Amino acid sequence: MIDSEGYRPNVGIILCNYRRQLFWGRRVGQNSWQFPQGGINPDETPEQAMFRELEEEVGLRPHQVELLGVTDDWLHYQLPQRFVRRHCEPLCIGQKQRWFLLKVLCEETDFCLDHSAKPEFDGWRWVKYWQPLREVIYFKRRVYSRALEELAPLLFPEGPPGRSHNNYLRNRRR
Repeated sequence: MIDSEGYRPNVGIILCNYRRQLFWGRRVGQNSWQFPQGGINPDETPEQAMFRELEEEVGLRPHQVELLGVTDDWLHYQLPQRFVRRHCEPLCIGQKQRWFLLKVLCEETDFCLDHSAKPEFDGWRWVKYWQPLREVIYFKRRVYSRALEELAPLLFPEGPPGRSHNNYLRNRRR
């Protein structure tokens, strides 16, 4: 499902633990890291898609997490030209995403990365709140930054942890 502007509707999932660290997944067979995410089917709401993707990619069910919040609006990113599949119709130029912040209520042993027939991740770790901005693929960095900035007050009511000046400048250049 691609919208009239060429964006595929998608959900992004930011999972946190009781120490306010974030789940960071390594894509199968790659040295590429990201948050769980996935497309929204035509018959789903973003929240329904989020819970489906959560189970498919991480093996967790709704009762194992607490929904802390969701971004107010769609966040967009465009694919670099070399990743656009020109032979596919309709043409997809990127994704528009609703981002969800979830708190894990279960044990780490409940995580199951091979819950689906085609796993997304083959490893994972807990990371500090802003670390994904340094490691995610460059064309997703702005969306990750906007999602983390918008959702940070839900996890850090006293104010989010600081971002180093150098990392902020590096992220702004891309």
